[in-house]
Amino acid sequence: MNERETIQLPENAFRELEPGEEYRPVIPAEASIPEATIRSFTVGLVMNVIFSMSAAYIALKLGQGIETAIPIAILAVGITAALKRRGALLENVNTMAFGATSGIIVGGAVFTLPALFVLGIDHLSSLFQLFIVAFLGAALGVLFLIPFRRYFVEDMHGKLPFPEATATTEILVTGEKGGRQAIFLVAAMIVGGIYDFLIISIHLWRENFTTALIEPLGTLTHRVKLVFSMNTSAAIAGLGYIIGVRYATIIFAGSMLSWFVLVPLFAHLGIEGPMAVRPLESGQSTMGAEDVFYDQVRYIGIGGIFVAGLIGILKLSKVIANAMSRGIRDLIASRRAHAGDVVSTRTDTDIPMSLVTILTLVVIALIWIYFRFSVLQGQVNPTALSLLALLVTVVISFLFASVSAQAVAMIGVTPISGMTLMTLVVASLIMVRAGLTGQHGMLAALLIGGVVCTALSTTATLVTEFKVGYWLGATPKKIQWANIAGAAVAAVVVSLVIVLLDKVYGFAPGPDHPNPLPAPQPNAMAAVIKSLMVSAETPWFLYAMGGIIAVIVELVGISGLAFALGMYIPIELNAPILAGALVAWFVKRGHAEQGHNEGQQDRGTLIASGLIAGGALMGVISSLIKWLESQSGRTIIPDLANEGPAGNWIGLAAFLALLVAIYITARTKQGTESNAM
Repeated sequence: MNERETIQLPENAFRELEPGEEYRPVIPAEASIPEATIRSFTVGLVMNVIFSMSAAYIALKLGQGIETAIPIAILAVGITAALKRRGALLENVNTMAFGATSGIIVGGAVFTLPALFVLGIDHLSSLFQLFIVAFLGAALGVLFLIPFRRYFVEDMHGKLPFPEATATTEILVTGEKGGRQAIFLVAAMIVGGIYDFLIISIHLWRENFTTALIEPLGTLTHRVKLVFSMNTSAAIAGLGYIIGVRYATIIFAGSMLSWFVLVPLFAHLGIEGPMAVRPLESGQSTMGAEDVFYDQVRYIGIGGIFVAGLIGILKLSKVIANAMSRGIRDLIASRRAHAGDVVSTRTDTDIPMSLVTILTLVVIALIWIYFRFSVLQGQVNPTALSLLALLVTVVISFLFASVSAQAVAMIGVTPISGMTLMTLVVASLIMVRAGLTGQHGMLAALLIGGVVCTALSTTATLVTEFKVGYWLGATPKKIQWANIAGAAVAAVVVSLVIVLLDKVYGFAPGPDHPNPLPAPQPNAMAAVIKSLMVSAETPWFLYAMGGIIAVIVELVGISGLAFALGMYIPIELNAPILAGALVAWFVKRGHAEQGHNEGQQDRGTLIASGLIAGGALMGVISSLIKWLESQSGRTIIPDLANEGPAGNWIGLAAFLALLVAIYITARTKQGTESNAM
């Protein structure tokens, strides 16, 4: 049997089934082919580590998560093709499941746990605490979603689009084509890594092009405080290509409001310090544009992020209520419908529910032990407080688990940040009423949010893997175990990366870190917790301004969260996102004019994914090198320090050349490539 000729998705893979009709996966249940092998584990482990580091760096720098399942699937198929291994479809599913936990952990951990360092309470925590929060949250998410698997993948077959699962499945099924695609992905990773290495480590040119170094624009820079900056990183350009022009434009619009309106306005009025609402008597501020932004305007962005998250929850409140009630109702009906199944087929075999129940109780017990004897040890009435924290964690995680999964199944995204912010507010208010405030109160609320956020991120990704496995005929039980094992690896890697990036860059401005990573979500969450837990002055006026702006933006039909993120993230990081998105727009426009099949994989997307992975990975490696240099007192990589006007223009030229290269490569006729296969 020629596998490449016979493997294809059945005709009824994407439509609702007729009464009595049965879906038979690509690999039938009676077939027995390798799934969880040494090869799949090894490749998945390598992918897990690489993409955990890459995704964590990008998320903390830009506030954007990156999709890991699709590039990992492409690489898995490419490696299989290079090894000329046949019958490895389900091995690749297992590799994807094990490796994609990198995105799960990053989506939960880096949006919450860096707030420990922002709040200055990291001395109350440890590397082990970072790991245990991420791992237990992921394990809880896996266990909570297992009972819903049949409902989402079988009972709702053809009723939910599963956009991410569809793309991943097409890649895995394509086989030889996917192997050729991997060449572009790997090549782009190498190019992106080298390109960003020249910037971050050697400083061959300035990382940020800025108009502040253009002498004829001195009046705008120093008097008006109007400065335009643009990062020249390959990773950020690649992210913009994937995000697309719509959201990139909204994000950049937020930056324009902050940097071209609010910063000059605050500087003109002479307003200094986040608590000030009146202009200084001397008038014009003496601070630079960057100082005005960090000391004033970014607080408006934080307020916007928070209110936009609440609006997202309110807009989905009816959907959430319906999803929870319908999910529980359909779960019971689904379990009853399948209760008569005497023998489960291979493709319908979960971890036994008895074991799921035991493991769930064990994880819940471990979370309580962690809260009681680590987080709240030494507090008044720690047992009651820990039980209260556990109740909040488990109830919110369970209630939102199916909601998060259903959102991904419908539109490919889920409002995890908004749900986590809501969790932090609820947890903080409950802890304050229970008498826990100050640093230990902030620590408890933040760690509760970390567990919940990771659990919801897990369910969002796992439902995609369940659907991929259902379409292709993988064993659900093996996907579930792969996620639990992969979560342990990713939790270790992400925890180490968080600590490393804090030491090298930091997550909030300070004497040791004047130019920190933006980390927008952790900063927003830290601000919310601090205002609720600590009796100190809070820039409520600036928060309120941001909140009102978010409401106005939502009223005109624009994503308030994307706009608020643009207000908070420095313009030098948002400008290249828009540049990359414009390249994608021109590429897709050209493909449409040439009559290319939209169903074909966009080579530009592969290149962009590679640039993101390679550039982000090099960012982590460069951070490690800087840390080693600081510890040893020796120079490992020479620093050319080309930070002047010459480096400024070289950086702009190099970045424009990169964009042109992406455009030319992505515009290559895909039909020729397909025919060659």
